[in-house]
Amino acid sequence: MKRYTMVTRIRPGKLEEYKRLHADAWPGVLEMIRQCNIRNYSIHTTRLPDGEDYLFSYFEHMGDDFDADMRRMAADEETQRWWAVCKPLLTPVVSLPPGEVWAPIEEVFHSD
Repeated sequence: MKRYTMVTRIRPGKLEEYKRLHADAWPGVLEMIRQCNIRNYSIHTTRLPDGEDYLFSYFEHMGDDFDADMRRMAADEETQRWWAVCKPLLTPVVSLPPGEVWAPIEEVFHSD
């Protein structure tokens, strides 16, 4: 198992829409997340002193090949539709490859 944490910024005025979407996440997307060996997935939000709203995600990958699982997820049509709804609400906090909005965060400490 490997833990992943990521950060992105929500566009001004879009936080409530993002929350509404995730309060009723599409069942097919949730099933694809499960099929791709993702467990204990959560997204948190906070407003930082710069006045911007940020999202922080955390999940655990239980599989043997993270890249293959992420390619499988990215190829799923329902997940692509979900991302087409969600991604326009986000803006990256750092320069990322085209189409990416979530920046990885390095784990520096963990205690069970």
